[in-house]
Amino acid sequence: MYVFFGLVIIGIGCLNLFFPSLGWHMKEGWKVDGDSEPSDTYLTMTRLGGLFALFVGFIVLVTQFFS
Repeated sequence: MYVFFGLVIIGIGCLNLFFPSLGWHMKEGWKVDGDSEPSDTYLTMTRLGGLFALFVGFIVLVTQFFS
């Protein structure tokens, strides 16, 4: 079960790392009429969150294999 959670966390981290504006478009972009994009700060923080999720996902996988 922990392997599944680890892989899901890694998947979410990869999405945040490689496609940071996807979450913004799903949450806020549909509300805006016209051309609007997320700020650079939002994109940077989303990428950092993705790196953190990757780190946590790998820790979950590694601890499952050694326990």
